[in-house]
Amino acid sequence: MEEAGGGAPAPALAELQADECYADFFREDFDVKAYTSQSIHQAVIAEQLAKLAQGISQLDKELHVQVVARHEDLLAQATGIESLEGVLQMMQTRIGALQSTVDRIRAKIVDPYNKIVSRTAQLAKLQAACDLLRRIIRILHLSKRLQGQLQGGSREITKAAQSLNELDYLSQGIDLSGIEVIENDLLFIARARLEVENQAKRLLEQGVETQSPTQVGTALQVFYNLGTLKDTIANVVDGYCTVLEENIKNALDIKVLTQPSQTVTRGGPGRAAMPTPGNTAAFRAALWTNMEKLMDQICAACGQVQHLQKLLAKKRDPISHVCFIEEIVKDGQSDILYKFWTAVTQTLSSQFQSATDSSMFLKQAFEGEYPKLLRLYNDLWKRLQQYSQNIQRNFNTSGSPDLFAELQQMEEDAQDIFMQKTQDYDPEKALKDSLQQYEAAYLSKSLSRLFDPINLVFPPGGRNPPSSDELDSIIKTIASELNVAAVDPDLSLAVAKNVAKTIQLYGVKSEQLLSTQGDASQVIGPLTEGQRRNVAVVNSLYKLHQAVLKVVTNQNSFPAAAEETITTALKAVHDLMGSAVQPLLNSVGDSVEAIIITMHQEDFSGSLSSSGKPDVPCSLYMKELQGFIGRVMSDYFRHFECFDFVFDNTEAMAQRAIELFIRNASLIRPLGEGGKMRLAADFAQMELAVAPLCRRVSDLGKSYRQLRSFRPLLFQTSEHIASSPALGEVIPFSIILQFLFTRAPPELKSPFQRAEWSIARYSQWLDDHPSEKDRLALIRGALEAYVQSVRAREGKEFAPVYPIMVQLLQKAMSALQ
Repeated sequence: MEEAGGGAPAPALAELQADECYADFFREDFDVKAYTSQSIHQAVIAEQLAKLAQGISQLDKELHVQVVARHEDLLAQATGIESLEGVLQMMQTRIGALQSTVDRIRAKIVDPYNKIVSRTAQLAKLQAACDLLRRIIRILHLSKRLQGQLQGGSREITKAAQSLNELDYLSQGIDLSGIEVIENDLLFIARARLEVENQAKRLLEQGVETQSPTQVGTALQVFYNLGTLKDTIANVVDGYCTVLEENIKNALDIKVLTQPSQTVTRGGPGRAAMPTPGNTAAFRAALWTNMEKLMDQICAACGQVQHLQKLLAKKRDPISHVCFIEEIVKDGQSDILYKFWTAVTQTLSSQFQSATDSSMFLKQAFEGEYPKLLRLYNDLWKRLQQYSQNIQRNFNTSGSPDLFAELQQMEEDAQDIFMQKTQDYDPEKALKDSLQQYEAAYLSKSLSRLFDPINLVFPPGGRNPPSSDELDSIIKTIASELNVAAVDPDLSLAVAKNVAKTIQLYGVKSEQLLSTQGDASQVIGPLTEGQRRNVAVVNSLYKLHQAVLKVVTNQNSFPAAAEETITTALKAVHDLMGSAVQPLLNSVGDSVEAIIITMHQEDFSGSLSSSGKPDVPCSLYMKELQGFIGRVMSDYFRHFECFDFVFDNTEAMAQRAIELFIRNASLIRPLGEGGKMRLAADFAQMELAVAPLCRRVSDLGKSYRQLRSFRPLLFQTSEHIASSPALGEVIPFSIILQFLFTRAPPELKSPFQRAEWSIARYSQWLDDHPSEKDRLALIRGALEAYVQSVRAREGKEFAPVYPIMVQLLQKAMSALQ
């Protein structure tokens, strides 16, 4: 009634809202009682009633107006309400019908359902009773069979275990207590299980100790049937680890080691156990005896675990065909041998560390006699590997036919950790890790023992090398260290590195004694003091080199890497010897070259004498050369004791002397027939001249063949020379071409004459240009210059030797191609 036809409030309603007397009636929280009590309290009841009557009259009028205005809509709504009442009446009738139908259905279902529930409960109880009865019957049957199997002893033990396993299965998930018919049987089964377990444990212990695959295999089958294989094996391995840990502690117990046998006295509080003075030898003997026993104990325990591991890897359950090792390593666990070995090696490391930390005597014993300790470890490792091979053979020579047939059907046995390394685990290294600290200390002391005698024989300010006795002392120390270290290849290599450092130290000390002043290389007078000292140093280095080489050669099964280490150090000694004598060799070589080059001061242009023989057997320069070489060898080189070393160096000098002699002989111009005869005699004398410089002149190789081949060419024609088989192979083309210049007229200048060089400078150029190509190019330049000079003077012909030389030059150049 808020809106009249247009939507604005009706005038009567607006008037009522504006009147304060009716304001309370428009509030949502209007309370009749509160309004009445308020009106009574104000004592204006008659006035209020009149006002309310007036308001009611106005509202009645407004209602009448609204009903008149909307009477059609109101009639339509009244008709709709009557229709809705009819629909609701019909729905109520149908709901009643549905309800009566549901009641009839319920009456038909409830009874059968209740009967089904009852019968299902009865069936469940019957089934439980049947299951229990079947279990009781089976238990009674198995109990009776178990009694017979137990009477069969160890032959029937695996079947008894199988019966016990089935009995365990029958007892799972059900309470059998209070059933009188099987109470005695349950007690018997519990006792039987204990008896079978104990019997299997004894069988396992005996089998492992005697390395019997049959007994161990039977015991493992029993534990597998009982379902306790994994736990039993873990307990066995833990037992071995515990026993070995106790053995290691006892072996390293300083109190036991330091007490006299049979009598053990208690020390005072805080008193450390240590060997009494003079009793250290007994302490060491007791320690090494204990260590040998400990290695035997470790070896025995490892052998037993290995045997167990091998059988676990081979044995399969005959029913399920499951390999026993799969039971052990499932859930990502490592195999028992790896687990056992890891525990043993870690125990060794920790116990050795704690024992040596608490006892200086133990530490000194292990560091001082480390090779002995390492030998024990190596022997242990070899025995373990041997065990692996023996165990495999035992499988094929012992055991029951059934087990043998079973093993034959299985896959190839995997190698255990003692027979091969894996990529991420080295069992031998794991064993030797407990020795690392002692090895480092031993190697440090070994290096000190090697350095001490050298520092002793090379005092500060000393000027003389060690005597023979002092050198023998050094060599004996080296031999002793290498012999002691021979127990292990890795230790041999480590000590060999120390020996190499020792040799290097000897070389450094010796090098400091060498004289490098000018008098060390003089070859005019007798030996100077510096030269004598250099000779003594070289002899000392040579003795060291030979002695160490002999020590290394006498070593048995010396590792190649260790031998190479020492050989490299000895090569440095040999190089030092070479650098020590090099200044003297250079001086001798320079003097020999200076003497040879003086041949150009003599006259070789003469003709033959009437007798056809040269006036003198050899030239003056050759006599001087022979005298000089003889004096050098007797005054200087004979004092060296290392003859092979001296000859290795002087032979190179002899080859150089022959090369220079042939070079200068090929450059002599002019060369007459008499000169040829004298030069030929010089060639023969040259062999005698260089003889003191080498073991045999024929050992000089190509230089000797050049000397022999060149001499006949002196008397041959140029054509014969050009066709000589010695060309190129023995004598270089450049030397022959140089020689043919001597047969040419003065207009055909030699290469050095064309370049206006002295013979000494030309010889130096040839040394600086060893390439045959460079030398031939220089000769070709000289020939081309000759051709130009002939053309310049308009000559009619070339010298007869020129075309032969050109032909030879072309042949030489083509040979280089």
